[in-house]
Amino acid sequence: MNIFDVNWIAVVVAALAGFLVGGIWYGPIMGKKWMGAVGLTEEQIKEGSIGKIYGGAFAFSLVASWTLAHTFATYAVDLNFATKVLTAFSIALGFIIPAIGTNYLFSQKNKALFFIDAGYWLIFYTAMGVVHAWLG
Repeated sequence: MNIFDVNWIAVVVAALAGFLVGGIWYGPIMGKKWMGAVGLTEEQIKEGSIGKIYGGAFAFSLVASWTLAHTFATYAVDLNFATKVLTAFSIALGFIIPAIGTNYLFSQKNKALFFIDAGYWLIFYTAMGVVHAWLG
């Protein structure tokens, strides 16, 4: 199998779905709590390079989405909808959350930030899993 032999429409749409989740999660749902947990003000956030931040975040979403698509494409059998969604969720639960948790422990970040970010990654990967299951 060629590593680029994936459904590229699903890759882009899933990356957009994850990106949208981030906008909602770190906006109206957890935005103020997240800013407090990381110690940033709205003014400081507005001073950031928006193009660089959002462009980089979307590029990372594309990489994550492609990796998920490639993971699904490497199975010898077609996976059903629920299996793809559960696999995506499990990647966040089993790989992403322990990784950020370990980083947060050593950098002594607060628990609130961990739970905000962990919740985001669970929803992010689940949303991408739904898109890949639907379009793939």
